[in-house]
Amino acid sequence: MAGTNDCVSNHSDWRVRVFDSLSLPTLILGKDKVIVYANEVAVKKFGMPVGELMGKSCHQVFYNSKDPCSPNICPLPKVLEEKKGHSTLRRILSEENGEIWEDRVFSPILDDNGEVMYVMESVRDVTRLKVLEKALRETKEFLERAVESSACAIVAASRNGKILFMNPAAEKLFGYSVAEMVDKESVENLYPPGVARAIMKKLRDETLGGKGKLPSTTIKILNANSEEIPAEITASIMYEDGQEIATMGIFNDLREKIAVEQKLKQAQEQLAQSEKLASLGQLAAGVAHEINNPLGGILLYANSILEQMTDDNPFREDLEYVIEDANRCKEIVKSLLAYSRQTSPIREFIQFNDLLEQSLMLIRDQAIFRNIQVIRELSDDMMLVHVDKNHLTQVCINLIMNAIGAMNGEGTLLFRSYRDKPAKKAYLEIEDTGCGIPEENLSKIFDPFFTTKEPGKGTGLGLSTAYGIVQENGGNISVKQTSPHGTTFLLELPLFVPADNSSSIPLEPADSPVKDV
Repeated sequence: MAGTNDCVSNHSDWRVRVFDSLSLPTLILGKDKVIVYANEVAVKKFGMPVGELMGKSCHQVFYNSKDPCSPNICPLPKVLEEKKGHSTLRRILSEENGEIWEDRVFSPILDDNGEVMYVMESVRDVTRLKVLEKALRETKEFLERAVESSACAIVAASRNGKILFMNPAAEKLFGYSVAEMVDKESVENLYPPGVARAIMKKLRDETLGGKGKLPSTTIKILNANSEEIPAEITASIMYEDGQEIATMGIFNDLREKIAVEQKLKQAQEQLAQSEKLASLGQLAAGVAHEINNPLGGILLYANSILEQMTDDNPFREDLEYVIEDANRCKEIVKSLLAYSRQTSPIREFIQFNDLLEQSLMLIRDQAIFRNIQVIRELSDDMMLVHVDKNHLTQVCINLIMNAIGAMNGEGTLLFRSYRDKPAKKAYLEIEDTGCGIPEENLSKIFDPFFTTKEPGKGTGLGLSTAYGIVQENGGNISVKQTSPHGTTFLLELPLFVPADNSSSIPLEPADSPVKDV
């Protein structure tokens, strides 16, 4: 041992000076783990002179322990056995320094026969590296969780278009699983033909969103059922050393947004229509009141004069024309008052189907049905509505007469009633086989004074009055479909549901309609 010490501690030996100049704390260990020498950095690290370190075992120096480290964590036995270097990463906790990570490298020093004489142990502090690795790992995990939990669909693809990544939202939007797509399919399969290439062209156009960036753009995508879905995409190209390596797209499904916008647009149109009808109603009411009184005087005096005329009076025929036209004006005034709804509604409970039956009975000229096949597909379900029966009967008569007029007195007239209990709605469809409504007139048919009839054969107040009455009763009236082969009007009214009302209501329906085809 003394000879050995003489060897390694000979300061004139240049190898010793090299050993002392190593930047890492380094120990020379005997096979029995006893320290035979330490360089200057190790002396400084452990805070004791080299002479004091020599003769101690490494576990005494590192851990102040008399017991050697477990062979499972100490690589020295492997170094002696395999005669090659090994390392171990150790985590050390101390109150003074907190958490310290050390990479300890054990290298054999062989004699001329290739046998292990000593083992050199170098200690490298890798705490900063481990902290950075931990921070990087945590950041990566955070980003992965953020991407996985994103409500937006995210898809990444390689430079040649092969899909590399899909988050759960993308699986849901496109209808494919990760197993089906990743590393197997091309991103072009997610778009209609030509769309993927158009997106890449925009991505490379620096005038749009900058190099490799595509600002929010509306496109069509394809799901697993080959359905085209409107979507909003933002995308980017990923670069490495200036070269394109991948692309990434973030998608938002626009179907719900478009549906909401359409619903809002319809609501705005209905509101505008209601406001317009309200203004015209006030105007109509004012005009009707102003005309009604002088018109009554004209008819009173004209009839009085007519009664006093002899049959051969030369002015009798002219006076009869005056009375006829005055009566016509009175009917117009009556329509104006109905349109402006100057009469008080009287609501009562009634079976929905009874509205139709009573309306059909009240049509005075039953001969108009002579060449028309009437089909009833009326639901047997209880459909109680709380409405002004007389006003709603007027609506039904108006729709029936319009349908007959559209068919020129021949064809098929179908009535279909049904209910939607969850929505609390009762529906009546009036379907004719007439000439249909031209598209350019669809937006105007509920406007007051709009008519396609010949002058003198219609006031243009029928449908507008019907619209106002139905709205006043909490319902709606619309054109369900129209074509050159016929038109279907849809009348819907709130369904009375007894369970939702505490008041005592007569629940026994009137004579239940029987399906009659």
